[in-house]
Amino acid sequence: MNQKVDLVIVGGGPAGMSAAVAAYDAGIRSILILERDKALGGILRQCIHNGFGLHRFKEELTGPEYAYRYELQVRERQIPFKLNTMVLDIAPNKVVTAMNSEDGMFTIEAKAIILAMGCRERPKGALNIAGYRPSGIFTAGTAQKFVNMDGYMPGKKVVILGSGDIGLIMARRMTLEGAEVKAVCELMPYSGGLARNIQQCLHDFDIPLMLSHTVVEIHGKDRVTGVTIAKVDERRKPIAETRQYIECDTLLLSCGLIPENELTKSAGIPLDRVTNGAVVDQNRETSTEGIFACGNVLHVHDLVDYVSEEADIAGRAAAAYINGGRVSDRSVRLVTDGKIRYTVPQKITAEQDLTVYFRVADVYRDVTITVCDGERVILSKKKAKVAPGEMETVTLKADMIRGLTTDTLTFGLA
Repeated sequence: MNQKVDLVIVGGGPAGMSAAVAAYDAGIRSILILERDKALGGILRQCIHNGFGLHRFKEELTGPEYAYRYELQVRERQIPFKLNTMVLDIAPNKVVTAMNSEDGMFTIEAKAIILAMGCRERPKGALNIAGYRPSGIFTAGTAQKFVNMDGYMPGKKVVILGSGDIGLIMARRMTLEGAEVKAVCELMPYSGGLARNIQQCLHDFDIPLMLSHTVVEIHGKDRVTGVTIAKVDERRKPIAETRQYIECDTLLLSCGLIPENELTKSAGIPLDRVTNGAVVDQNRETSTEGIFACGNVLHVHDLVDYVSEEADIAGRAAAAYINGGRVSDRSVRLVTDGKIRYTVPQKITAEQDLTVYFRVADVYRDVTITVCDGERVILSKKKAKVAPGEMETVTLKADMIRGLTTDTLTFGLA
């Protein structure tokens, strides 16, 4: 089977649905969403806690409620989607190869493609922890799915390694379900999660957060019986004399998210070595003309509201590309000073207002975020505190870009 569609969207999570709605509202009617799960919504379907939608809908929603709002918009516009459909390959000429049980293997020729595949969790195999491979070791997201969607409890005595947002939320969730969370251990000297999650999920439940600590050994052969943790030095190496044993039957891993970019690589699209996502311009267009990326496949977000904002940009830009209205005024590269780890977008190709998203490398207090055109500071923004766990933004105006004297903008902290 071979189809022709104006716009193919790979992924039916919040990014994919937001992009589809934005493209439809910009005049594109030939749209197809491809989703490998059995329902639209992506990871939000298992995020039953609240805190979503404060920016987007000005009210507090749970994850499934937020996803359902967008699913309703997709259904109201009668945007077609295929569920249980695995995309196998994306060619640089925008031919998508996919497969499902109903249609078998099929190809779609698209005028534009939006990548919205989300991300996956870093597994135990990537962490090099000593010990056997007993049952009782889960990524935090897997445990979240077991508890929230399947009704299974992974264990009763829990240690969590990593303080990403999913790990913090699962510390609270496991406690509410009757488990005892012994500790949340974090390798870095700061938490990787949002400040509000540290307060609401750990402090409110008296769960200890052990910064600069890691798990050095897992005990048990058939089932986890305990873990040995240790404090680490400034080079992140365990200090032998600080080793301590904690009895537990479950270890949850919340050690970072990896954008799901195998399809991006198959399309020959260059990736940013820091974000592990595609290099994009202000329209979220990748280096391959007509292929766009948004959401967690591009870079990991804290808030789904920002995912929807970014997907709107990609959806409108894809619509403009399909209609032939894309014009490139110039090319400006965005670079960072090291204290800022990365920016999205990584380049600017048009003189228009835009928001630049970025993360910092450490916790800094009383700083000024600066944007420099060579030696000239074109924008500065004071912040009392910035942390790696919270995304920052600055807005650049069109006249700032129009007045640039170099083809490089440097983002830094002073």
